[in-house]
Amino acid sequence: MCGLLGLVARVGRVPSLSDADVARARDLSWRRGPDAAGIWRHENAVLAHRRLSIRDHGGEAGQPMRSTDGRYTIVYNGELYNDAELRAELEHLGRPSGGWRTDCDTETALVAFQAWGDGAFERLRGMFAIAVYDARERRLTLARDPLGIKPLYVWCDADELAFASEVPSLLALPRVDRRPNLDMVSAYLSTIRTVLGSDTLFEGVYALEPGRLMRCAFDADVLRPEVETYARGPAVRGDLVDDEDAAAELREVLRDSVHRHLVADVPVCTLLSGGVDSAFVAALAKETTPDLRSYCAGADGPPEELAQSDLGFGARAAAALGTRHAEARLTRDDFVDEWGEMVDLLGVPLSTPNEVAIRRVATRLREDGCVVTLSGEGADELFAGYAGPLDALQAVTLEHPDPAHGGALQLATTSWVAPADKAALLHPEWWAALEDDRALLATYQRAYEACAADAGPHADAMDVHARFLRRVNLAGLLQRLDTATMLASVEGRTPFADVEVWRFAESLPMRAKYRPATAGVAAGGATVPGAPTGGAEADRTKVCLRAAARGLVPGEVLRRPKASFPLPFQAWMEGIGGRLVESPFLRALTRPEALEAVASAPTARWNLAWPLWNLARWGDRWFS
Repeated sequence: MCGLLGLVARVGRVPSLSDADVARARDLSWRRGPDAAGIWRHENAVLAHRRLSIRDHGGEAGQPMRSTDGRYTIVYNGELYNDAELRAELEHLGRPSGGWRTDCDTETALVAFQAWGDGAFERLRGMFAIAVYDARERRLTLARDPLGIKPLYVWCDADELAFASEVPSLLALPRVDRRPNLDMVSAYLSTIRTVLGSDTLFEGVYALEPGRLMRCAFDADVLRPEVETYARGPAVRGDLVDDEDAAAELREVLRDSVHRHLVADVPVCTLLSGGVDSAFVAALAKETTPDLRSYCAGADGPPEELAQSDLGFGARAAAALGTRHAEARLTRDDFVDEWGEMVDLLGVPLSTPNEVAIRRVATRLREDGCVVTLSGEGADELFAGYAGPLDALQAVTLEHPDPAHGGALQLATTSWVAPADKAALLHPEWWAALEDDRALLATYQRAYEACAADAGPHADAMDVHARFLRRVNLAGLLQRLDTATMLASVEGRTPFADVEVWRFAESLPMRAKYRPATAGVAAGGATVPGAPTGGAEADRTKVCLRAAARGLVPGEVLRRPKASFPLPFQAWMEGIGGRLVESPFLRALTRPEALEAVASAPTARWNLAWPLWNLARWGDRWFS
């Protein structure tokens, strides 16, 4: 994996940073690429790169990489899993002239862009954030993979555009003002997402959304970047889906994805939490990697508690699968110390407590010599793994089927802090400026309507809600995996979050993935007549996935209910109240009595204490 940074100014101007300042801003994310670094400058453009060498360690594979004719220069963060196929297709077209210079997929992406222009991105199967500068046309093209596995942030004014893999690199630029995005601060309280759509927690700093590309020409009087979508998921199938056929197809689609994700010139391992997702990935990886190493993170504790935790299930799954297994354990003090350090390093609050565990296990496996790890991230979003939110949405959808309220229903049923509760939490001046979370509600409704349009005519309301959960949750979870592993200079790969697996999953109707609970209960506690019946959580979530994993994954893992957090972070909240009431940023943001109430009982009010502590650490650093 790698870190990108670039600045391009209008023609006739030069970038606002010297090479020394560019290097300093680039190196704020040195952990993303400890193996090599480079800078390329040409007239009005400068591109910079940090490299974590996964494929082809030779010097020719370094970045920024220029085309042989000197027209295009690329900086690239990612991996292509169809590299061999793309090279064969390009060779058939007579490219590259003079033959390949490297065995690195960076060159593949560059030559593909030369051959197909913007059409190259929809051909790439992998995870990527790409920037290509055309020196002849004075044009910059940015692109991000369809599921948002690799991050890319952008800032632009009338004269200059800058992009980077991490927000602190952009905030190091003197032209970038540091101002909190009030709407996103409120959105973070509800969603614990630091990015929502293209918005970030900093005014003027935007994320390029998954599956989108941005073009900008620099010979104009004012810069006007253009953004378009190049990748959309398929509509839901209208034909009758046979459960056994669907499970068999999924097993083969995922097997192909896992085997492609194992390709690297460095040691590869897998995360194994003892859940069905990571165990399925590990079982398929073991088919071609007999000496597979696996790792699990969790909280230390007494044996009887460990047996029912990720550590216990992970150890038993490893024994059944025959992997070489190791653990990374955390204490409460470890958790609090690393939590704060991660917020400082990343420049944004954490999304979920899992990030601390992921960083700890990534550090452990890197110490053992592994540089790439596979993860089960994405299965819950693609195959309906969250029983609680889905059951709640099923109940309220029966009462309120009108799609005009789809976004509001999502907020009401999945929020950490619901909009209705914010008037009692936030300072009246802030809450008035937010207009009852008008921007957040509008963002959710637009996303819901986009999901409904993509789902097609055969989708029902639950198909759309599930697609919405994938759209909002998956990008955030993939960001979590990327940033936490990158802090340990480890590349996290996600075989479930693969375009072919995604296309298969999105085409399945909801009934092939999720079965509602017995006797749906509507909002307000009323029983909904005629609600479909289901069974135990493990029998009615990820139905197709569990069927596909049967025979490969141990039975107790298949039957295990979803465990959202591997750490007892709610209990570990005790003792953080002092930081909450001392925070200048929080005192300006919240009502004093509300802040005192959370600070006095952070364990009981963990859903408030977690996002507020993150905002305190973040806001006090950047704005106080």
